[in-house]
Amino acid sequence: MSDMRPALSINEMLALLTYAELEPQTAMPWSSNATLLCVAKYQGQQALVIYKPRRGERPLWDFPAGTLCQRETAAFVISNELKWNLVPPTVLRDGPYGEGSVQLYIDNDEEEHLFTMQKTGGFEEYLPRLAAFDVIINNADRKSGHCLKGNDGRLWAIDHGIAFHDEYKLRTVLWDFAGEALPADIVRDVTGLQTRLEQREGALSLLDELLSAAEMHALQRRIQRLLAKRKFPQPSSERNYPWPPV
Repeated sequence: MSDMRPALSINEMLALLTYAELEPQTAMPWSSNATLLCVAKYQGQQALVIYKPRRGERPLWDFPAGTLCQRETAAFVISNELKWNLVPPTVLRDGPYGEGSVQLYIDNDEEEHLFTMQKTGGFEEYLPRLAAFDVIINNADRKSGHCLKGNDGRLWAIDHGIAFHDEYKLRTVLWDFAGEALPADIVRDVTGLQTRLEQREGALSLLDELLSAAEMHALQRRIQRLLAKRKFPQPSSERNYPWPPV
Protein backbone atom coordinates (compact mmCIF):
# COMPACT_ATOMS: atom_id res chain seq x y z
CA MET A 1 0.00 0.00 0.00
CA SER A 2 1.34 3.41 -0.89
CA ASP A 3 1.93 5.88 1.92
CA MET A 4 -0.64 8.70 1.71
CA ARG A 5 0.32 10.24 5.04
CA PRO A 6 0.37 14.04 4.67
CA ALA A 7 2.96 16.21 6.43
CA LEU A 8 0.66 17.71 9.06
CA SER A 9 0.99 18.79 12.68
CA ILE A 10 -0.68 16.57 15.26
CA ASN A 11 -3.60 18.99 15.60
CA GLU A 12 -4.04 19.17 11.84
CA MET A 13 -3.93 15.39 11.62
CA LEU A 14 -6.53 15.03 14.36
CA ALA A 15 -8.77 17.49 12.51
CA LEU A 16 -8.40 15.43 9.34
CA LEU A 17 -9.26 12.22 11.20
CA THR A 18 -12.23 13.86 12.92
CA TYR A 19 -13.88 15.66 10.01
CA ALA A 20 -12.79 13.78 6.89
CA GLU A 21 -15.13 11.91 4.61
CA LEU A 22 -14.27 8.23 4.93
CA GLU A 23 -14.24 6.06 1.82
CA PRO A 24 -13.95 2.35 2.71
CA GLN A 25 -11.46 0.46 0.52
CA THR A 26 -11.09 -3.03 1.95
CA ALA A 27 -11.32 -5.11 5.12
CA MET A 28 -7.98 -5.74 6.79
CA PRO A 29 -7.05 -9.45 6.88
CA TRP A 30 -6.60 -11.50 10.06
CA SER A 31 -8.61 -9.08 12.21
CA SER A 32 -10.86 -10.51 14.93
CA ASN A 33 -13.13 -7.43 14.73
CA ALA A 34 -14.36 -5.37 11.80
CA THR A 35 -11.32 -3.39 10.64
CA LEU A 36 -11.60 -1.33 7.48
CA LEU A 37 -8.95 0.49 5.50
CA CYS A 38 -10.40 3.81 4.35
CA VAL A 39 -9.28 6.89 2.48
CA ALA A 40 -9.93 10.01 4.56
CA LYS A 41 -10.37 13.26 2.61
CA TYR A 42 -10.60 16.71 4.18
CA GLN A 43 -9.85 20.20 2.86
CA GLY A 44 -7.62 19.01 0.05
CA GLN A 45 -5.70 16.57 2.26
CA GLN A 46 -6.07 12.81 2.28
CA ALA A 47 -4.65 9.90 4.23
CA LEU A 48 -5.17 6.20 4.68
CA VAL A 49 -6.86 5.35 7.98
CA ILE A 50 -8.03 2.30 9.91
CA TYR A 51 -11.70 2.47 10.88
CA LYS A 52 -13.01 0.09 13.55
CA PRO A 53 -16.78 0.52 13.93
CA ARG A 54 -18.33 -0.28 17.28
CA ARG A 55 -20.99 -2.43 15.64
CA GLY A 56 -18.29 -4.73 14.25
CA GLU A 57 -16.76 -5.59 17.64
CA ARG A 58 -17.00 -9.19 18.79
CA PRO A 59 -18.22 -9.42 22.41
CA LEU A 60 -15.67 -10.37 25.08
CA TRP A 61 -16.63 -11.98 28.37
CA ASP A 62 -14.46 -9.71 30.48
CA PHE A 63 -14.83 -6.32 28.75
CA PRO A 64 -18.03 -4.28 28.43
CA ALA A 65 -19.60 -4.76 24.99
CA GLY A 66 -19.00 -2.07 22.42
CA THR A 67 -16.14 -0.32 24.20
CA LEU A 68 -13.06 -1.48 22.27
CA CYS A 69 -13.08 1.55 19.97
CA GLN A 70 -13.15 3.80 23.03
CA ARG A 71 -10.11 2.03 24.48
CA GLU A 72 -8.26 2.38 21.17
CA THR A 73 -8.83 6.12 21.39
CA ALA A 74 -7.91 6.34 25.07
CA ALA A 75 -4.58 4.64 24.34
CA PHE A 76 -3.72 7.39 21.87
CA VAL A 77 -4.73 10.08 24.37
CA ILE A 78 -2.29 8.66 26.94
CA SER A 79 0.52 8.17 24.40
CA ASN A 80 0.09 11.70 23.09
CA GLU A 81 -0.02 13.25 26.56
CA LEU A 82 3.22 11.47 27.45
CA LYS A 83 4.68 12.81 24.17
CA TRP A 84 5.99 9.33 23.45
CA ASN A 85 4.21 9.09 20.10
CA LEU A 86 3.88 5.32 20.29
CA VAL A 87 0.27 5.14 19.09
CA PRO A 88 -0.78 6.57 15.72
CA PRO A 89 -3.22 9.51 15.93
CA THR A 90 -6.67 8.15 16.76
CA VAL A 91 -10.13 9.65 17.26
CA LEU A 92 -13.61 8.38 18.11
CA ARG A 93 -16.21 9.53 15.60
CA ASP A 94 -19.12 8.57 13.40
CA GLY A 95 -18.37 6.77 10.15
CA PRO A 96 -19.93 4.83 7.28
CA TYR A 97 -20.96 2.03 9.67
CA GLY A 98 -21.60 4.09 12.77
CA GLU A 99 -19.37 5.30 15.58
CA GLY A 100 -15.92 3.81 15.86
CA SER A 101 -12.22 4.56 16.19
CA VAL A 102 -10.39 6.11 13.24
CA GLN A 103 -6.60 5.75 13.34
CA LEU A 104 -3.95 6.94 10.92
CA TYR A 105 -2.71 3.99 8.88
CA ILE A 106 1.02 3.43 9.25
CA ASP A 107 2.69 2.29 6.04
CA ASN A 108 4.97 -0.48 7.28
CA ASP A 109 7.13 -3.48 6.49
CA GLU A 110 4.66 -6.34 6.93
CA GLU A 111 7.48 -8.84 7.53
CA GLU A 112 8.61 -6.99 10.64
CA HIS A 113 7.23 -7.01 14.19
CA LEU A 114 8.52 -6.49 17.73
CA PHE A 115 10.64 -9.66 17.86
CA THR A 116 12.34 -8.96 14.52
CA MET A 117 12.95 -5.34 15.47
CA GLN A 118 14.54 -6.44 18.74
CA LYS A 119 16.75 -8.86 16.82
CA THR A 120 17.97 -6.34 14.25
CA GLY A 121 18.29 -3.50 16.77
CA GLY A 122 17.93 0.22 16.33
CA PHE A 123 14.66 0.53 18.23
CA GLU A 124 16.02 0.50 21.78
CA GLU A 125 14.77 4.00 22.58
CA TYR A 126 11.14 2.87 22.14
CA LEU A 127 11.15 -0.37 24.13
CA PRO A 128 11.29 0.85 27.77
CA ARG A 129 8.64 3.45 26.98
CA LEU A 130 6.45 0.82 25.35
CA ALA A 131 6.85 -1.46 28.37
CA ALA A 132 5.90 1.37 30.75
CA PHE A 133 3.02 2.43 28.49
CA ASP A 134 1.53 -1.07 28.58
CA VAL A 135 1.71 -1.07 32.38
CA ILE A 136 -0.08 2.28 32.52
CA ILE A 137 -2.91 1.27 30.16
CA ASN A 138 -3.08 -2.28 31.53
CA ASN A 139 -2.65 -3.75 28.06
CA ALA A 140 -4.06 -7.27 27.98
CA ASP A 141 -2.79 -8.08 24.49
CA ARG A 142 0.70 -6.83 23.63
CA LYS A 143 1.61 -9.32 20.93
CA SER A 144 4.75 -8.92 18.85
CA GLY A 145 2.58 -8.33 15.79
CA HIS A 146 0.96 -5.35 17.48
CA CYS A 147 4.16 -3.40 16.86
CA LEU A 148 4.86 -2.09 13.38
CA LYS A 149 8.12 -1.08 11.76
CA GLY A 150 6.95 2.02 9.96
CA ASN A 151 8.41 3.08 6.64
CA ASP A 152 9.27 6.27 8.51
CA GLY A 153 11.92 4.20 10.32
CA ARG A 154 10.32 4.03 13.75
CA LEU A 155 8.28 1.67 15.92
CA TRP A 156 4.51 2.14 16.19
CA ALA A 157 2.18 0.36 18.63
CA ILE A 158 -1.35 -0.58 17.55
CA ASP A 159 -4.39 -2.64 18.64
CA HIS A 160 -5.23 -1.35 22.11
CA GLY A 161 -8.89 -2.34 22.27
CA ILE A 162 -8.22 -4.78 25.10
CA ALA A 163 -6.79 -2.37 27.66
CA PHE A 164 -7.75 -0.14 30.59
CA HIS A 165 -9.65 -2.83 32.50
CA ASP A 166 -10.11 -1.97 36.17
CA GLU A 167 -8.73 -5.42 37.09
CA TYR A 168 -5.06 -6.28 36.54
CA LYS A 169 -4.77 -7.93 33.12
CA LEU A 170 -1.32 -7.05 31.83
CA ARG A 171 -0.35 -9.57 29.13
CA THR A 172 2.70 -8.76 27.05
CA VAL A 173 5.66 -10.31 25.26
CA LEU A 174 7.83 -7.37 26.36
CA TRP A 175 9.09 -8.41 29.80
CA ASP A 176 12.70 -7.55 28.97
CA PHE A 177 12.87 -4.84 31.64
CA ALA A 178 11.10 -6.75 34.43
CA GLY A 179 12.45 -5.69 37.83
CA GLU A 180 14.66 -2.95 36.40
CA ALA A 181 14.53 0.66 37.57
CA LEU A 182 12.49 3.07 35.49
CA PRO A 183 14.73 5.41 33.48
CA ALA A 184 14.71 9.00 34.75
CA ASP A 185 13.03 10.36 31.61
CA ILE A 186 10.14 7.90 31.99
CA VAL A 187 9.71 8.87 35.65
CA ARG A 188 9.64 12.53 34.61
CA ASP A 189 7.08 12.01 31.86
CA VAL A 190 4.80 9.78 33.91
CA THR A 191 4.94 12.21 36.84
CA GLY A 192 3.78 14.97 34.52
CA LEU A 193 0.99 12.75 33.23
CA GLN A 194 -0.10 12.01 36.79
CA THR A 195 -0.36 15.72 37.63
CA ARG A 196 -2.28 16.59 34.46
CA LEU A 197 -4.55 13.57 34.86
CA GLU A 198 -5.55 14.66 38.37
CA GLN A 199 -6.68 17.99 36.92
CA ARG A 200 -8.02 16.45 33.67
CA GLU A 201 -6.06 19.03 31.75
CA GLY A 202 -6.53 19.37 27.99
CA ALA A 203 -7.33 16.22 26.04
CA LEU A 204 -7.17 14.14 29.21
CA SER A 205 -10.73 15.28 29.95
CA LEU A 206 -11.78 13.00 27.06
CA LEU A 207 -10.88 9.98 29.15
CA ASP A 208 -13.95 10.48 31.33
CA GLU A 209 -16.06 9.93 28.20
CA LEU A 210 -14.03 6.97 26.96
CA LEU A 211 -13.56 5.00 30.21
CA SER A 212 -15.76 4.18 33.19
CA ALA A 213 -15.24 5.78 36.59
CA ALA A 214 -13.81 2.50 37.91
CA GLU A 215 -11.39 2.27 34.97
CA MET A 216 -10.27 5.87 35.48
CA HIS A 217 -9.64 5.20 39.17
CA ALA A 218 -7.66 2.06 38.29
CA LEU A 219 -5.62 4.01 35.72
CA GLN A 220 -4.60 6.52 38.38
CA ARG A 221 -3.77 3.73 40.84
CA ARG A 222 -1.49 2.05 38.30
CA ILE A 223 0.36 5.29 37.69
CA GLN A 224 0.74 5.90 41.43
CA ARG A 225 2.05 2.37 41.95
CA LEU A 226 4.50 2.63 39.06
CA LEU A 227 5.91 5.91 40.37
CA ALA A 228 6.04 4.66 43.96
CA LYS A 229 8.07 1.56 43.04
CA ARG A 230 9.97 3.17 40.15
CA LYS A 231 10.53 -0.28 38.73
CA PHE A 232 9.10 -2.27 35.87
CA PRO A 233 6.82 -5.02 37.24
CA GLN A 234 7.61 -8.72 37.13
CA PRO A 235 5.32 -11.28 35.46
CA SER A 236 3.43 -13.15 38.14
CA SER A 237 2.23 -16.14 36.12
CA GLU A 238 1.91 -17.62 32.64
CA ARG A 239 -1.29 -15.59 32.27
CA ASN A 240 0.88 -12.50 31.89
CA TYR A 241 1.81 -13.59 28.34
CA PRO A 242 -0.53 -13.27 25.34
CA TRP A 243 -1.28 -16.14 22.99
CA PRO A 244 -0.27 -16.41 20.26
CA PRO A 245 2.82 -14.32 20.98
CA VAL A 246 2.97 -12.86 17.44
